[in-house]
Amino acid sequence: MLPNVDSIAARLRLKQLRLLIALDEHGSLHRAADEMALTQPGATKALREIEATFGATLFSRSPQGIQPNELGRCVIRYARLIHMDVAHLREEMAGILQGAGGRLAVGSIMGAVSGVLVDALTRLRAKQPALTVEVVEDTSARLLALLDQGRLDLAICRASVARQPDHYDYVELRDEPLAIVAGLEHALIDAPEVTLADLAQSRWIVYPSIMPLRSLFEREFKEAGLPLPLHPVETSSTITTVLLLQRDPTLVSLMPLDMAHFLTGHGLARRLAIAVRSRTEPYGIVTRRGAALSAAARLMIDELTQ
Repeated sequence: MLPNVDSIAARLRLKQLRLLIALDEHGSLHRAADEMALTQPGATKALREIEATFGATLFSRSPQGIQPNELGRCVIRYARLIHMDVAHLREEMAGILQGAGGRLAVGSIMGAVSGVLVDALTRLRAKQPALTVEVVEDTSARLLALLDQGRLDLAICRASVARQPDHYDYVELRDEPLAIVAGLEHALIDAPEVTLADLAQSRWIVYPSIMPLRSLFEREFKEAGLPLPLHPVETSSTITTVLLLQRDPTLVSLMPLDMAHFLTGHGLARRLAIAVRSRTEPYGIVTRRGAALSAAARLMIDELTQ
């Protein structure tokens, strides 16, 4: 039987949480002890105390090292959250003492970067010039994982891809219409009208299979009665997509309309004259349910929703 919350809170120390993180990162009691400036017997004793606090074994030991079991992975995840919250606490206190600033870590899917993030962030930094900002662009699934680990204050993505979407608070921002783009030397770049059949033999840059836009891409071809293009390049990276389009005139890519407008406006690619019938699920602001938001995160949400 697990101890109650009061018992855990009374016995658990922040340094013990840092040891759990070090054990997870190194997979070795010896290396974790070195990082924590502990002797190996001291680290072993500390780990026994941690497991006694939770009333459960958290790691499996073997000649190859030490690995967390399922309970251990759960505890480590929360250890990271607590450790990150303390780091954020210090940065926010420093910002208050300096009269401004603080720290903000925000994640975004590609379509939201040009769609909403950059404008909101520009406005926020004009109001808070001493604010330190970390921006992570990735898939919704990976952003939610970073949110769970406490590495992001908020994410602009889709919470529906999570196994338990009710673990998050969600504020819808906007739909994400799509476009098909190509490099400036593609054979169909100036065609007045392009069909999906015209592009069936093209080489495609596509999103990884875990992303909703990949499913939408495949649905477009299925509904048109066309086979899926062979040998695509899979990436969720904006810069990789742009560079590939510029270097290879045979490539085309399905992407959010906001990003297509940006690339077209800067002469980096061109939108082909073809309509994408399918619509993606809207994206929005995602935060951990019940988590205390920093002042910087609340200001960012205000900018995103204005």
